[in-house]
Amino acid sequence: MGATRCQPSLRHFLSNQGVHVRSRTFAAIGASAAIALGLAACGSDDNTDSTTQSAAGTETTASVKFSGAINAGGSTFAKPVYDTWGSKLKAQGLTFNFAGTGSGAGVAGVTDGTLDFGGSDSAMDDEELAAAKKGKAGEVVHVPTFFGAVVAAYNVKGIDTGLKLDGETLADIFLGDVTTWNDKKIADQNPGVQLPDAKISVVHRSDESGTTKAFLSYLGAYSKKWEDGPGVDKSVKWPTGAGAKGNDGVAAAVKQTENSIGYVEQAYALQNDFTYASLKNKDGNYVEPTLESVSAAGDSAEVPEDLRFSIANAPGAQTYPDASATFVIVPKDLCKAGKSETVAKDVKGFLTYGLTTGQEEAKQLAYAPLPASVLDKAKAAVDSLQCNGAPISETR
Repeated sequence: MGATRCQPSLRHFLSNQGVHVRSRTFAAIGASAAIALGLAACGSDDNTDSTTQSAAGTETTASVKFSGAINAGGSTFAKPVYDTWGSKLKAQGLTFNFAGTGSGAGVAGVTDGTLDFGGSDSAMDDEELAAAKKGKAGEVVHVPTFFGAVVAAYNVKGIDTGLKLDGETLADIFLGDVTTWNDKKIADQNPGVQLPDAKISVVHRSDESGTTKAFLSYLGAYSKKWEDGPGVDKSVKWPTGAGAKGNDGVAAAVKQTENSIGYVEQAYALQNDFTYASLKNKDGNYVEPTLESVSAAGDSAEVPEDLRFSIANAPGAQTYPDASATFVIVPKDLCKAGKSETVAKDVKGFLTYGLTTGQEEAKQLAYAPLPASVLDKAKAAVDSLQCNGAPISETR
């Protein structure tokens, strides 16, 4: 591979955090595109090279060629990475389109056959699986692709370092019970911090979102009032706050609203130079979201045979508690689901790339690669994909 060429600011951030660039030059509404461009700016001199080995082992994607288009959509959480993979594979003949419409729309698009695959930050539940089986998709396969952190990002003048928040207090903020930044519940966790006597403006997702379900899983674990009230799902009846569509929409609203707080995937917070809270985990420690703390959550995952799992509120002294896996959800037999053999091969090739070379690219975008134990199961799931009952050949 050629010599690496990074912008100085990106190099500085990577050297300190190992993940991504923070810059005020990116507009929140275009966060996912900016994130993808950030990786492209820090690629090798030959950014079409797909022979790089994965962090997990010896596989490469040099032999994978493409001859068509993939139309996918769903998770805005995962969109920056999927867009980057698609951009990298363009030189190999792939036309890749991923609409960031939210995890709920990703699941729906697989079920009704309008998408070649859907992106979701939470695994399908039994009811959704049954609907897919009755719909055009038939039996579906979950392919975990990487992990990320859902952060409580805020815009409060004068607070330039991360606050500390526990799950109960964060739930009370989103319930509308804690309404000012200098409330005793916040102040007690942040001694010495000059908190303003200012009203908290809450921002939440307006669409059906896996990021929402991951965030609410954290709230529900520490607040019975939240668990018994709004509950934990991809969409809920919000007690307070303003809604915005997508991670990029929430990021834009927080950026534009003084004294606001919202939840976004970490890469969107980094792109918009947000400060975000350290969250109290199951072991009683306040932990910042980092590659290491998110990976620690992934390492503790108990992964069932069907790969439907969650890493929310995972145990461990240095585990970040609001971490999430993200999944590609795809019909097991793409051709029986109405897709062409070309699309079936392209989807398998895209996922093969993502689980090999793409793991390092995800890491550069502030997402944690899959640990070897999960990665092996994800690759096996991709190998199980079929076209009219036969294995999908990668030979082009």
